[in-house]
Amino acid sequence: MSEYLECVIVEHNPAKKTIDRAVIWLHGLGASGHDFEPVVPQLGLSDDMAVRFIFPHAPNRPVTINGGMVMPAWYDILEMSLERKVDIAQIEQSSQKIHDLISREIERGVAPEHIVIAGFSQGGAVAYHAALGYPERLAGLMTLSTYLATNDNISYSAANKDMPVLIEHGTHDPVVPVILGEQAQQLLSAKGYNVQYNTYPMAHQVCMPQIQNIGKWLNTVLA
Repeated sequence: MSEYLECVIVEHNPAKKTIDRAVIWLHGLGASGHDFEPVVPQLGLSDDMAVRFIFPHAPNRPVTINGGMVMPAWYDILEMSLERKVDIAQIEQSSQKIHDLISREIERGVAPEHIVIAGFSQGGAVAYHAALGYPERLAGLMTLSTYLATNDNISYSAANKDMPVLIEHGTHDPVVPVILGEQAQQLLSAKGYNVQYNTYPMAHQVCMPQIQNIGKWLNTVLA
């Protein structure tokens, strides 16, 4: 197994029980694992729940659309067209890194059906690939302000056909247009996935009503 990604770890465990739930949450382009760290206390998670949040840091790499500047990125974006020309091989490599983190949680005693994969923006594209192709049943997939970049490259896993999927997007997003969230929702719904799709009057960000809704969804899928 390759080296694990460096991660920020936040534990929600008011009852001081053995951790038996996990959320692996990927940040967006140019950000870090600290990006969503402050969100955890705002989710309103059940006090009975013992959850480890894993926020991995993306590796630094040149990003074509940013003039080749080196920054934290899960993959290279080659064109900012609506279709988003991206480096598929790098998405697959990043997805494998997330599978490695899932394996580490399983070794720590968290069953795969109690693990949620989540991602924002660029991290969401990797979350789609990692979760939809994972060979064992997961607790759920949560994608925020993102797009399904690798539909033609995912080996869709039969084990996760009934996995809950939460897709959330801002209606005023200038970075990832809301139509891309709608397309992912339509595509997965057509494949028979259990998709919940929500929009909020916001840009490329998260907002408090959304955070509260995410917390309710996590309380349900991790119950």
